[in-house]
Amino acid sequence: MPETSGSTGRTPETHVIDFRAAEQLLAARDPRGAVKLLDQVIAAHPENTAARLLRARAFFAAAQLRPAELEFTVVLEREPDNAFAHFALARTYERQGRPDQARRHFRLAAALDPKPEFVKAARFDS
Repeated sequence: MPETSGSTGRTPETHVIDFRAAEQLLAARDPRGAVKLLDQVIAAHPENTAARLLRARAFFAAAQLRPAELEFTVVLEREPDNAFAHFALARTYERQGRPDQARRHFRLAAALDPKPEFVKAARFDS
């Protein structure tokens, strides 16, 4: 009998399939569908930072900014050197009208990974 997680009767392989399907849904601009799949994955694997980052991106795409902020924060607690998570959290703060917090995370993202997009957003000259 295959190993299942929790009472859902889903296998670890099913969670991988759900994660990949959520990536596809997000790419197809269905962030709410992605969140639904990722909720199940994260319920079974709360330590999975990749799933949390994908769910944060889906929340952001669905304009659910507070849940996005919370998920990006969890990712950064686990991976403080994740430049993309800093950048995405900064964009979330920016959309919430919180420019000081946004600037801090834009600058952290650029310091961690000097991608042109990150450096431009950091506005080091101002």
